[in-house]
Amino acid sequence: MNLFDPATYAAVRRPLLEAETLPTACYTSEEFFRREIDTIFMKVWNFIGRADTIPKPGDYYTVSFAGVPLLIVRQENGSVQAFVNSCRHRGAQIASGSGHAFAFKCPYHGWVYKPNGALSGCAGMESAKNFDRKDYPLVPVRTSTWGGFVFINFNPDSESLESFLGDIGTIVESYRFEDMVCTRRKEYEVACNWKIYVENAMEAFHVPHVHRASINRQRGSVKNDRTFDATQGNWVVMHKQHEGTRAVLVGDASFPPIDGLRGKAALGTFYPLLFPSTMLGCAIDCMWYLEIHPLSATRMRLIVGSCFPKALVQRPDFDAIAANYYKRWDMTTQEDIDISVVQQLGVSTSLSRPGRLSEHEPLVHAVDNWVLDHVLGVAKPTRRFQGFTVQDLDVLPENVVA
Repeated sequence: MNLFDPATYAAVRRPLLEAETLPTACYTSEEFFRREIDTIFMKVWNFIGRADTIPKPGDYYTVSFAGVPLLIVRQENGSVQAFVNSCRHRGAQIASGSGHAFAFKCPYHGWVYKPNGALSGCAGMESAKNFDRKDYPLVPVRTSTWGGFVFINFNPDSESLESFLGDIGTIVESYRFEDMVCTRRKEYEVACNWKIYVENAMEAFHVPHVHRASINRQRGSVKNDRTFDATQGNWVVMHKQHEGTRAVLVGDASFPPIDGLRGKAALGTFYPLLFPSTMLGCAIDCMWYLEIHPLSATRMRLIVGSCFPKALVQRPDFDAIAANYYKRWDMTTQEDIDISVVQQLGVSTSLSRPGRLSEHEPLVHAVDNWVLDHVLGVAKPTRRFQGFTVQDLDVLPENVVA
């Protein structure tokens, strides 16, 4: 099989109800994974955390994304800037973890950098010829923020973040993400391909089986439709209309709705995917995010962030009630991790074959084709997803073994 021949994916390119899933090698091949790194993660905007975790000038955190070590620093003017976390002397990482710093000193030979990346101290270079410290700042990485989220782009010639995200503001503006704070961030290392986890997060077809002991009780019946709204830009979304919040389990106490929610935001939950690998859960009272870092063809890092409006966080009973949200997210996250590992094991044999997609998996189809657009070199400046509605599956009868 030629993994980079468009003819290999003719069945994936068909309309949803005629389409097959990706060939299993797309989830196991290191060659395909390296092409994804080169054509997707090194070329487009990638989400790497919340700006509210570094509120003051000099606050910083470090992260590695797509194999690149990064240092993210709040600047004096309030902006956020990412740098390659590599000393310009002999390449050692100059910072680790997170915190606050007036300067960053390389642990190897003591070169010192200001928070804006400028080299301010370079021991041992007093006799160097034609050396000017101004020529050796930390290497900046293109950085932008939206809704309190931090994004980086390794491609200096890419479109703006605003253009990349398109019209996402039309559905999420009233949540006021920029006024939220991240109260908990939990990391997992998962033995599956990054696409397997993204695909799982963007369909509810699995809920009666994988989440039968948790959120399936909230799922509703076939009379409650799930909509997949039309989008312009590099994102897709599904919406479930319902009463109350879906961010806690049935019977657990929750917070009141966010003031000022408008339209469908006030009537249920939005689940956007920001391509390639960031998913949001936008409930009437909170927002949570799933941040995926690809590590190899069969490994990924998952970061789950919990975000609430600042006013809620200041409540004296916040910790007690927020524990109900954390319990729900911990339970469903582990269920999704477990089934993703099971799927990875299943596709990791040469005898596994592609399957067919159902009407309940339009966003799985959208994810796979977006990936192919980039890997095969046919990506458009923006991608429009044509919205539609399908009936949700009913809850499984009690006598059916899932």
